Amino acid sequence: MRTIHKLLIVLLLAGQTANSLRAQGTATVAGTDTLASPLRNVIHRLSVDVRPAYLTPTHPFFKGDNAKQKRMNMFLSGHLKYGIQFDPDSRLGKLYPHTTQGIGLAVNTLFNHEEIGTPVALYAFQSSRIVRLTPRLSLDYEWNFGASFGWKKYDEDHNSYNMVTSSKINAYINLGFFLNWRLSPYWNLTAGVEGSHFSNGNSHYPNSGVNILGARIGITRNFGDSHTLAKAEAALPPAALPFRPHISYDLTLYGATKIRGWVEDYGGSTLVPGSFGVVGINFNPMYNFHRVLRAGLSLDAQYDESANLRGHEAGTDEYGDPKFYRPPFKEQFNMGLSARCEFVMPVFSINFGIGYHFLHKGHDTKGWYQVLALKTSLTRNLYLHTGYQLQNFHDPNHLMLGLGWRFNNKR
Repeated sequence: MRTIHKLLIVLLLAGQTANSLRAQGTATVAGTDTLASPLRNVIHRLSVDVRPAYLTPTHPFFKGDNAKQKRMNMFLSGHLKYGIQFDPDSRLGKLYPHTTQGIGLAVNTLFNHEEIGTPVALYAFQSSRIVRLTPRLSLDYEWNFGASFGWKKYDEDHNSYNMVTSSKINAYINLGFFLNWRLSPYWNLTAGVEGSHFSNGNSHYPNSGVNILGARIGITRNFGDSHTLAKAEAALPPAALPFRPHISYDLTLYGATKIRGWVEDYGGSTLVPGSFGVVGINFNPMYNFHRVLRAGLSLDAQYDESANLRGHEAGTDEYGDPKFYRPPFKEQFNMGLSARCEFVMPVFSINFGIGYHFLHKGHDTKGWYQVLALKTSLTRNLYLHTGYQLQNFHDPNHLMLGLGWRFNNKR
């Protein structure tokens, strides 16, 4: 069992090299030995959450335009989570006290299995303390990021009302804030609020997505010796630990597929058959203000095979579907400049960006764009980039899956 635990921890550390762990073991922080590694006295946590929610009516399907002819406004999910908190005497444990990361499994219901299914979500999560309110009570946050499986998708003949989901697999994003009450060293009770979003990232049509706002209540069992649990609970934010502000440089290459369609002037719509490729590269210098915060500007270049097809019609094929000539490269390539802010924690970093295309040709590649991305460390400098891009603050554009390398990483 000990071996299995260590393997799970190594996966969550996402490829931290043995050399870096040895370096942490020999380093000293504020004159205190940080021990060999964050693996020595790891705290394991098992949590169960129940999350009732309000299903926001973002589509007529939820307002009653469905086979049951009933309004859909209820959502319920049950979650089982396994997480770890690093040894409070290790360097990571000192730098990021009260932080837990792990994996979760959720069963979700929208109370309409026949038309939309009962999806199951598998996700990574991370939680940490925002502020301590009393010796036993704190305000915490948690994010979930993963995929959900088992959706019933739109079918013109057998599921025509469901214009919400068109794929059996959808991305799952969640953010919650909650009160964390320590009942004893081994048990915690949590209660709070959260929001979630399910979407296929415009990889299939239709894709209006599912959005919920709700509550959460849960209980957590902590596993570890009483001395380690007490030390972890009493840990203070590392204000006295040294940190050198510096500039790092992230270079990210990503790709995606997407569908393309538009509303015609006469009120109808056109869906272009097939899917289209997207490839992009970002160069993002960022100033590291603090161990948990960095920010900067990103130069973003992207080629979108679906951009500006409208106006390049080539008639229809034998089935009556529209055909198009390929637009010139300059109409499908754009460059933008975005402001980026990144929240940094062990293993994971969350990157937010708002930008504008300063180099573009055609309507589809102009305007503002927004980015939400999760960076997962694979080695000290190599990371996995999983993101989502919006256009003009409301239109889903595409997912972003790629790899990146961080230069001048002095963390």
